[in-house]
Amino acid sequence: MASFKIEGGHKLNGTITPQGAKNEVLQILCAVLLTPEKVIVNNVPDIIDVNKLIFILGELGVKVEKLSRNSYSFQADNLNLKYLESADFKRDGSSLRGSIMIIGPLLARFGKGYIPRPGGDKIGRRRLDTHFEGFIRLGAKFRYNKEEHFYGVEADELIGTDMLLDEASVTGTANILMASVLATGTTTIYNAACEPYIQQLCKMLNSMGANITGIGSNLLTIIGVDNLGGCKHTVLPDMIEIGSWIGVAVMTHSELTIKNVSWENLGQIPNVFRKLGIKFEKRGDDIYIPEQKSYKIQNYIDGSILTVADAPWPGFTPDLLSIVLVIATQAKGTVLIHQKMFESRLFFVDKLIDMGAKVILCDPHRATVIGMNFKSSLKATKMTSPDIRAGISLLIAALSAKGTSIINNIEQIDRGYENIEARLKSIGAKIERIEN
Repeated sequence: MASFKIEGGHKLNGTITPQGAKNEVLQILCAVLLTPEKVIVNNVPDIIDVNKLIFILGELGVKVEKLSRNSYSFQADNLNLKYLESADFKRDGSSLRGSIMIIGPLLARFGKGYIPRPGGDKIGRRRLDTHFEGFIRLGAKFRYNKEEHFYGVEADELIGTDMLLDEASVTGTANILMASVLATGTTTIYNAACEPYIQQLCKMLNSMGANITGIGSNLLTIIGVDNLGGCKHTVLPDMIEIGSWIGVAVMTHSELTIKNVSWENLGQIPNVFRKLGIKFEKRGDDIYIPEQKSYKIQNYIDGSILTVADAPWPGFTPDLLSIVLVIATQAKGTVLIHQKMFESRLFFVDKLIDMGAKVILCDPHRATVIGMNFKSSLKATKMTSPDIRAGISLLIAALSAKGTSIINNIEQIDRGYENIEARLKSIGAKIERIEN
């Protein structure tokens, strides 16, 4: 176990380039299983969750070659499918929620896919029904071993069908999409997730020879093909990391430039930060954030208190609500944070309250933040990171707080943020990693 020691209260300055998007690359890496040909993926972030999936692919028999720091070549031409029923896979797969997305490609190409109940963030129930109901609609047989918490799907042939998803699940959409590209006939997926990461997966699959239309909408049409070929794909910058760097700049009164952010794929993110009163500029494909001495939360036009809530794309991403909450602690004004999509994700606010923030946790889904307008700075403390997004939010709070803070369980932060302490040091942060 490792910890961060952070000396807060220092202004930062400089330029940051965001890493590749974690939530996209987990889908893209699973898609390499759909073809025996070589697939090259660029802008792969060096983070724990991605490295775990690359390890699993290697154990499955995928030939993995690291071409440069963030580029890889994958070739799934001689797979060891017995690994899927091994004790090693039950251990490896259960530690990574993203491993669920290997089932769709394996089912499509080999007629079977298995997975242990996957892990990931402890942010409430995250059911898998959408995935398996989709596979069953395509003609797969489903089985579940309750004693070993092991799921399996098998099919002699997948047949295209029309389906209406019970929720716009991102990983569920990706999994069903990857299963249906090699199915016989036409599949339509209605209420599909339409995040930029799903759009990227669709574009990659089409470049491999798939026939997918409706990209960017919630109705995808997939005409099955006999086989897919290799391709080259570049992962988008991580919008969650971009929002995190905005939080770092704002809370530390810093001037910061975030490079190559892919503005057209940021959706509601700039709008929400502007509603919090934060000033920034679009410079080409960069975001320039000047020093914020004060920022005032906008009320609604009738004068009522602003609510920031998450929603499926093109709504505001749930992964940035914890960042918004931390930023709001030093805003001028009051905001209600409504975490609709996951329970338990707001349970880190007790740490912020310990640091002096004025936050009222209304229930597991809602918190009211009364901003202090930098009249009273947060106080340093010792805390533990419960999940990736809460962890980075606590790190931002610590960077703004007077004194020295300790954050334990930083492996959670490492799961989603590449080399975070070195990148923070490069812009002037006082942070060090302590191996316990």
